[in-house]
Amino acid sequence: MTTIKGVLFDFSKTLLRIEPAESWLRAALAASGTDLAEAEIAPRAAALERAGALPGGASPAEIPAALADLWEIRDRDARHHREVYTGLARQVPLPGPELYDALYDRHMTAAAWQPYPDAAEVLAELHRRGIRIGVLSNIGWDLRPVLRAHGLDRYLDACVLSYEHGIQKPDPQLFAVACRELGLDPSAVLMVGDDRTADGGATALGCSFLPVDPLPVDRRPDGLRPVLDLVG
Repeated sequence: MTTIKGVLFDFSKTLLRIEPAESWLRAALAASGTDLAEAEIAPRAAALERAGALPGGASPAEIPAALADLWEIRDRDARHHREVYTGLARQVPLPGPELYDALYDRHMTAAAWQPYPDAAEVLAELHRRGIRIGVLSNIGWDLRPVLRAHGLDRYLDACVLSYEHGIQKPDPQLFAVACRELGLDPSAVLMVGDDRTADGGATALGCSFLPVDPLPVDRRPDGLRPVLDLVG
């Protein structure tokens, strides 16, 4: 068995998790100066969640036909990503048109994301052991400032984002880019992620794969620790 010399982590639901839909909506209301009756906030947030409008949150219960094609390639282009998610949000009536972009903008802020409790500790220990570390994410915006704000970027040797390459997981080409940025053969790289299809696609290139459960942060205190047992 090849010794693991590098680890690639997915971003959303692996290292960090997006805030609940209600706090997301409240933050966007505040940022846009839009009023919504208190009694309406929870129901509208739930409707937005069902619509799949919160990136990093639940998938849409139903994708509108007009957005179906874009949904499949949303992580290959920043413009597509915004168009899809604001389009999903517009399925839910809200008090002002400016709110749909405010919601999208909110999800790109560091305050909207919470690291899993063991994320920093695991990354720091891998770094101490001399393991090469990268983030590999299907995403439509630059998450580096979020990682920086939470103190995680200091441990990273690479950050590969799908929209910057026009390729999204599970395409082996994106894993190949990430392995090259780590300077390692795929056989020496472990991919860690919550999506067995997208992240598990790394095995087609010869990487190892460790799945993690996409639970809320307070219900997964040590889901990343098994990485340390797999890496010398």
